[in-house]
Amino acid sequence: MKIRSILVDDEKIARDVLRNYLSKYCPQVEILGEAENIKEAVPMIAELQPQLVFLDVEMPFGNAFDVLEATKEYTYETIFITAFSEYSLQALNKSASYYILKPIDIQELILAVNKVSESLENKEELNRNKILLENLKLKPEKQQLILPTLQGFDVVKTEDIVRLQADGNFTQVYLNNNTKKMVCRFLKHFDDLLEHPFVRVHRSHIINTNFVKSYHKSGTATLSDNTEIEVSGSFKDQFLKVFS
Repeated sequence: MKIRSILVDDEKIARDVLRNYLSKYCPQVEILGEAENIKEAVPMIAELQPQLVFLDVEMPFGNAFDVLEATKEYTYETIFITAFSEYSLQALNKSASYYILKPIDIQELILAVNKVSESLENKEELNRNKILLENLKLKPEKQQLILPTLQGFDVVKTEDIVRLQADGNFTQVYLNNNTKKMVCRFLKHFDDLLEHPFVRVHRSHIINTNFVKSYHKSGTATLSDNTEIEVSGSFKDQFLKVFS
């Protein structure tokens, strides 16, 4: 199956490199056109209606998120091309977006394209672009998080997460409606991703401090669902700091 695609990057050399990599390593990608800024990209997406857009995050006259906002009536997958930015990566990871760090690694490119192919073949009805745009407008505690599960994906509000617990190669995510999700990610993924009011309290536990009911000086936090979580010595200071 050919994937109808366009490239959006303000640097011609970067577009040339990406085009060559795609031609050699991702022959399923059919390039319909190229744009060097938001002014060219928006009408091109409207006219060609691609299935996939390779989108540089930082460009003149507006960034990748401006492109998404201007084309939100269209549905397409996006692979973001980005230099390292903690803010950008947090936003992209929360929405389970596909991205590649500059300089482009061929294996990462192949992996991202294969994931898009899989989503298109499965007719996956998950609008990552929409969730990403919504998250960018919200405070961290109000944002949505896409959780890759064994069955597919679940979208949850971060404010509904009570705690997260490591479970081998997976993470158990406990919600305030007394349900839990088994997520195909290590706990460290969420430790890097989640901001206040979440805090790591143990090698195996992250908790939402909004759900802390009490703390015992023996080193145990009791949550609103009456779960007791050990606060290990190495994380105790950062936990107590939240309440100081």
